[in-house]
Amino acid sequence: MQLMDDANCADWGWRVSLPLYKAKADFFKTLGHPARIRILELLSQREHAVGELLPEVRVEATSLSQQLAVLRRAGLVTFRKEGSLVYYSLTSPQVAELLAVARRILTEVLAGQVELLADLQAASPAPPSAPPS
Repeated sequence: MQLMDDANCADWGWRVSLPLYKAKADFFKTLGHPARIRILELLSQREHAVGELLPEVRVEATSLSQQLAVLRRAGLVTFRKEGSLVYYSLTSPQVAELLAVARRILTEVLAGQVELLADLQAASPAPPSAPPS
């Protein structure tokens, strides 16, 4: 008996819904690039023209364009044109909230690591002194 996995269902032309955990993983992969995070941080403050983003993100113009396209396809940013300028903004204030939560989590994790380092340093014996020369 053959099990109907995603590949088999696709062969039959059946639509298979993406499991939520897979959709979440794909979402977080979208966030998995430093330039994209920086773009989202800047757009959390206000709408920006592409020319304003460029010096702040510190990537080449082609790379910025590619990263903005990834964020657009993911539905995280939107754009509008005004003459020859293109302005980007977040599609939802929840994106800014997500970044703020990530910052709090990272702060707590790093604080815990600093405490662990201090404990390790306090518990370790003093390094041996160098022999006299």
